[in-house]
Amino acid sequence: MEPSPAPGELGAMLQAAGDFASYPGLHSDDTVKQFLERCPLPKLLGALQSEADAPGMVETVTECLDKVFSSRYGASLLPSYGAFIQAGLLTDSKGIRKLACKAVLNLLDKAEDSAAAVETVVQHNLYPVLINCLIDGDEEISAIILDAVKRLAEIPNGAEIIFPPDGQGSVQLDRVASQSSSLARIRILSLIAKLFTVSSYTATAIRDSNLLSIFEDEIKDRRDMLKTLSALEVLYELVEHPHSNIFLLKTNLLQLIIDVINDSSADSVIRSRATLISGRLLSSVDAFTVIDQSCVTNLLAAIDKILKMEESQNTDEIESALETLGLIGTTTQGAHFLLTSSNVARHVVETSFDRQGRGRQLAALHAFGSICGVDRQEDQMKLDGQAEEYLKRLVYTTAANSSKLTPSALLLSILQQDPDIRVAGYRVISGLVVREWCLREVCLNSEIIRLVTDPTMETTKLGMEARYNCCVAINKSLSSSQLLHEKSLSELIGKLNDAVRRGPYLSERKRVEARPVVVPAERF
Repeated sequence: MEPSPAPGELGAMLQAAGDFASYPGLHSDDTVKQFLERCPLPKLLGALQSEADAPGMVETVTECLDKVFSSRYGASLLPSYGAFIQAGLLTDSKGIRKLACKAVLNLLDKAEDSAAAVETVVQHNLYPVLINCLIDGDEEISAIILDAVKRLAEIPNGAEIIFPPDGQGSVQLDRVASQSSSLARIRILSLIAKLFTVSSYTATAIRDSNLLSIFEDEIKDRRDMLKTLSALEVLYELVEHPHSNIFLLKTNLLQLIIDVINDSSADSVIRSRATLISGRLLSSVDAFTVIDQSCVTNLLAAIDKILKMEESQNTDEIESALETLGLIGTTTQGAHFLLTSSNVARHVVETSFDRQGRGRQLAALHAFGSICGVDRQEDQMKLDGQAEEYLKRLVYTTAANSSKLTPSALLLSILQQDPDIRVAGYRVISGLVVREWCLREVCLNSEIIRLVTDPTMETTKLGMEARYNCCVAINKSLSSSQLLHEKSLSELIGKLNDAVRRGPYLSERKRVEARPVVVPAERF
């Protein structure tokens, strides 16, 4: 136990601690050193352990110590106070426990000697106590611990505390989860998601420890909507990570996600989130080399069912389904699969030009741009012959079945709508014009060229850049096309060259310079 301050000095120390804690920002290391010379750290810690009952003492001292440990100098002292941290994590006082949790985070995050920090965690057996606090603590404490354990995993040798090479660690997260409440299991899932993103070592350890099965168990049991949705939200964050797909697609998770999408009794919010997760899972280049194609076919059938819903059905669910198709279509393999192995891509093209629902149209246009290759490398934008033929037929069929009759008229109609729709439209045109048939459609419509080369058309940075990128895409495709030599297009080519040279932000409007005005005195 640390020495408690003498009764006579307690008041002065609390006054100094209160002044130190009230400073709005972080203290410099020099300021912290000067403060600790007046109020030694052992006595501050002793005040928390004493039986003195001064009003507001615990709050004042914990706030003060938080400021001390948040500095690099204060964090460097923490390896000598591992016993205090352990006691703080075990105490019933929320304020002291929170201070101890933040002390662990500062120890790992700011201590100059990472080996000493890890040794402190091991010597005082802090990791199992942190997991207990994660499970039993309130939301604020749990959030601090999630960051602290992630930081531990990022430090050399720190990950081995969480995932020992022999697999015989003092804390088995799957066992803890099986014995915990639903809220605690969601927190463990959040921890797994954070650890997964640290390195390939931690991701592999999570897979080898069978911790991904906790996600499967939570999603499989759909009796509690909030619990299922919480698990899906954590999984949604996890699948954002680049190497998550390869690990997750080797589990049963995608099939479980498809089951959720097909479950008509599930809430539409749950189905929407599940749909987007499936899109993220299949948005990587390697996804189609790992997953069984029959599983993808089943997923597209489930999405197709959503998109065939009547207009009275949930709009968010339909928008999520369209966004998912765009995610799948970002890769060459995904776009090819959408166009050749299913009819689901027709929903994207048809909805892109349907003004009946603005949100759906916007989602469809973004998805259409992705399928056309606007997010892919230039040499991967075009697909193989079969997929390209289907894409062309899909666009011409959609045009023929509309009042516009031609693809060029359809594309023009997009550029005549509101700014958000236009931005998505520029994106679609940028992807489509690498195809000769679409380039011809665009170049033979002088109104499209007038709009995309008009420097006053857009007023936002996003809009200006999207319009300019569209000009560049058309111009680039023309430079390698036979259309470049058609005399009838010489004026159009000149407009495009001027627009590209001008850049995205410059306007043709003449700037009116400010001029001094001389007013005769007799006017007054």
